[in-house]
Amino acid sequence: MKKRKYEEFVPKGDLIEVPNFLPPPEKLFASDGTAKVTIFLTKESVDFFKKQARKNGKKYQKMIREVIDRYARQFNGS
Repeated sequence: MKKRKYEEFVPKGDLIEVPNFLPPPEKLFASDGTAKVTIFLTKESVDFFKKQARKNGKKYQKMIREVIDRYARQFNGS
C-alpha cells in the first residue's frame, strides 16, 4: 500500500461548520435498498453503535447505514 503524504489530508479552502442534523441513536431506523460495501471504522465508533443497538433493540449496522443516509440526503438536496 502506497504511503500518502500528510498534506493530502489537510483541508483546503474555507471550512464550514456542519449543523447538527443527526437524530439521537434511538431514532435511527433502516432505509430501503442497500449495496454491500467494505469500510473500516474505528473500534470506538463500532462499540458505540453496538451499545446503542442493544439498548434500543436494533441492529447496529442498520443504525450506521441510517446515519450515512441522512448525511447524504442533507448534502444532496433530497
